Amino acid sequence: MALTTAFAIYFIVWWLVLFAVLPWGVRSQHESGAVVPGSDPGAPNLPRVLRKLLWTTLISLVVFALGTLVYEYRLIAFDDFATWIGIKS
Repeated sequence: MALTTAFAIYFIVWWLVLFAVLPWGVRSQHESGAVVPGSDPGAPNLPRVLRKLLWTTLISLVVFALGTLVYEYRLIAFDDFATWIGIKS
């Protein structure tokens, strides 16, 4: 796999994982009882963005590494997917 392709795939995986990680541990201002005047009560009280970016990076590294291993060592052949969904017997 070319280095630029690997970076592109990692970038896509990172963004997908980010959207999965963003809701982790979020408490709204309404839930915590500290609504800032002029803001939406559903806005996060402490978003902890840096922590979520670190978790996203770690999880993305694991997902990307597993995907790369499967791809490089051909652990799952492309024909296996067709068999799994019943196209090819």
